[in-house]
Order: sequence, then structure tokens, then C-alpha cells
Amino acid sequence: MTDENPFAPPTPRAAVPPANEPAPAAGRTPEPAPTGTPADQPAAERPTEQLPAQHVPAQGRPTQGQPTQQLPATGYLTTIPAPSAAGQDAQAPHTGSEHPSTSHAGTDPHGTGPHGSAPYGTAQPPRSRRSRLGAGAVSAVVLLGLLAGAGGGVGAYALLDARGTARPADAALPRPAAGTTHVDRPEGSVAAIAAATLPSVVSIEVRAQQGVATGSGMILKSEGYILTNNHVVAEAASGADVTVTFSDGHEQPAELVGATPDYDLAVIRVEETGLEPLVLGDSDDVVVGDSVLAVGSPLGLEATVTTGIVSALHRPVKAGESAEAAFIDAIQTDAAINPGNSGGPLVNSAGEVIGINSAIAQGPGTATATGNIGLGFAIPSNQARHTAEQLIETGTATFPIIGVLLDPSYQGEGVQVSEEAQQGTPAVTPDGPADQAGIKPGDVILAVDGRPVSVADELIVAIRAKAPGDPVTLQVRSGNDEREVRVVLEERSSGQ
Repeated sequence: MTDENPFAPPTPRAAVPPANEPAPAAGRTPEPAPTGTPADQPAAERPTEQLPAQHVPAQGRPTQGQPTQQLPATGYLTTIPAPSAAGQDAQAPHTGSEHPSTSHAGTDPHGTGPHGSAPYGTAQPPRSRRSRLGAGAVSAVVLLGLLAGAGGGVGAYALLDARGTARPADAALPRPAAGTTHVDRPEGSVAAIAAATLPSVVSIEVRAQQGVATGSGMILKSEGYILTNNHVVAEAASGADVTVTFSDGHEQPAELVGATPDYDLAVIRVEETGLEPLVLGDSDDVVVGDSVLAVGSPLGLEATVTTGIVSALHRPVKAGESAEAAFIDAIQTDAAINPGNSGGPLVNSAGEVIGINSAIAQGPGTATATGNIGLGFAIPSNQARHTAEQLIETGTATFPIIGVLLDPSYQGEGVQVSEEAQQGTPAVTPDGPADQAGIKPGDVILAVDGRPVSVADELIVAIRAKAPGDPVTLQVRSGNDEREVRVVLEERSSGQ
């Protein structure tokens, strides 16, 4: 490929000699022109020195003031500095910190002077030899080009006529016969479940001084109550504006009814009635392998449905900062969940909500979640129901405790109760559930209701999956002695 214009008239084989120069005598071969450039040759007729090409990485940014041309090379772009128009400085686009019209002293590689503004100066472009043709020669060349163009066109049509059998007379493509197309979408199909669920799923936007947070939610009651995650609307407690967008596109402002960081749940309300709520199913009936749909607004894409299965149950998930971490006895799914899905429903094949999508797994060494990797987590619907009822009725929620401090540095089987008080708090709360059951500092808890626990988060999640007042059976080891003890869980309110 060349840089010349393919539509320019061709350069004549020999130029007409000027009138003031004698033509060479017949039969004599003209002497060849000297290869050197005479010192008195006009500057405009001297060949202009071409600046060297510079290779830069494909993702690099060209040098300021140098237009670039992309060549068909692999992995690199070639930047070719082009001279600017006569008498004008080359102007580079403004790139933030770089000034578009000045160059620093000592950085001009081509000596444009201390006040030069173009990295490559203002060199004049070389004059083309075509400019020396007379008017008659130009007219002849243009006429020749027109005749050649006309002849080429006639030749092309002749070729098409010769291949006329390959040209369709009718371009209409086949269409399905009327009434023959039918897609079966029976009750229980993904399409049917999505159609029934989407009108009851909303998009939530929270505007605060720190920025804008977005998430999802589900209509909980026809009177305008909506369930979502606490981390979606956490700024609403500080006065941030909350806007709900419904499936038909209309928007309503919402107010915070109540929230709990302990379960990462919140209830908001809009001044609207007659809404269609979703049904909270029984998450205790869920088994691994059940088909599910995740519905919400991932990455701001409203009314998005993804499908998958329940890939695990009772997955201990700690979400959020340590000061306000939520401990979730989560349902794990491979249905695609991304930022923005938070607060949206996880729906089973019966169209019932079995979980509230809340978290996604992060790869090792990843500081922030980047998107779906096939491991998403949802708060079980039974926990969501119990907490939502508390938030609607009282504005706050409670969670159960056994009244012990755990030792996070313990390595071994089970979870160890701290041997000493921490920041003035005793290892075993006096007269608390564990104290009344005979648990002592340094004891090791091996299982909860027959379910083994090996890290502190597993024990906390297993306890918080219960309700205050529920009895649990703990397998405890004191020294070499193992026993089972019955503990009645005590209630504590969020924030305490």
C-alpha cells in the first residue's frame, strides 16, 4: 500500500521541456542529471528529508502534535510525523496536564527555537512534480481519466450482464407460514416465571454526597413496602434520597422504614397502593440442584433475568465491613449475579422467592468484587421474612446470641471460646445462655445441632440462622471431656 492518491492523474513519462531550453538533438541521448544537489538549487525543489518513523505500543498514546497513521502491522502502531501547513504551528489536542500550544525549553528535537510551539517545527511540504504540467497536459490527462472511467463502467455492466443468471430476480427471503410458528411456554417455564416475576421487581437508586448507589428490590406488600439489602440503602439513614423505578418505567421517591446490618436487610416504602407483591417461599424446602432465576438490575440494566441452580446450602458468608458485617447462612447459586443485583429476588421454579441476592464471591487476592464468577449468595427467604416483619412493625430487627466471645487465633478442631476477657468484655457473659448451660472460657464448640463448625464465622452463622428463644444443642469439649449442652438463645437488637 502507498500513501499516494490512487485517483490522481498519472505522471507523464516525459515532461515537455521549457520554451527557453533547446530540445535534445535527434539521435543523441541526453546527459543524465547529476545525482547530487547543487548548492544553488532552489530550496523548494530540493528533496525534503523525511523524519524517521517511531514505533510505539498499541495501547500507547502518540507524541503530542504528531498525527498518526495505522499500518497493517500486528501489535504496534506506527507514528509518522507529518509537517504542518505552511506558516502555521502544529496544534496538538489538549490532554489534561499538557498544554496544547507550548513546549518546554530544551524539548524541541528539531530546533524550532526557544518559542517554537510545534514539536517538529513548521517544515514546508515538498512540491509535487505534477504541479509543473501545463494546462493543456492537465486537460488531456483529465479527459483521458474520464474516458477510462466511462470505459471501465461499460465493462463492469457488461460483465454483470454476462453473469445475469447469478443475479436474483426477487430478493424476498422465505418467511414462516402464517400460524405455523408456536413456541411452547408452559406454566413453570423460565419465560413464564420471568413474565410473572418482573412486574414485582424494582430498581433502586440512592443519591448521597458520596455518590450514587444502585441496586434492586422486590415488592413485599401491596401498600408500597419493598424489601432490599441494607448496603443498597444504607445512606438513606443519613438523609440520602431514594428513588424507586418500577417495571413500567414510572418512578417514586421512597423512605426508609427500617434496616439491619446484621442480616443486610432493609425495608423501604413508596406512597403507592395496589402493587403486586411476590410470595416468600419456604427456604427450608430448597435442595441442591433446584432450578432458580435471579432477577434484578445488574450494572444498571433493569429487568434482567439470569438462570442457574442452587449449588450449595448453608454457606457461611460474612459480607460488609467488620464493624457492620452481615453473617448469612447463605444459599449459593451459579445464576449470574453482578453488582446491582443486590436486593433482588432469587426465585424457584414455582415462582416463589427463596432468597434475596446479596453477595458474590471474590477471587483470591482480589480487593473488590469484579463481577459474576458463578458463585453468588442469597439470604434465605425464611430469614428475610422474619427480619422484614420486625422492620415493618418496629423499625428494628433482633438476632440471637449464646453469650460468648470467640478466639479468632485458635487453630484446631472446632471453635474455641476465648480464654480471657476482650476489651473489658468477659469471655462468657454472666448469666447468659452459655453461662447457664455450663460453658466455660477456653471450651471448644464442635457442632451446632449436629452440624460441625470449624471456624468462628460458621458458628455465628449457624446461631443467627435461628430465632431468639430457640433452643440449640451444642457439642462442647472441655479438656478431654466432650458433652452435649442445651442452650436457649438470647435476643439482641441491631446496634447493640
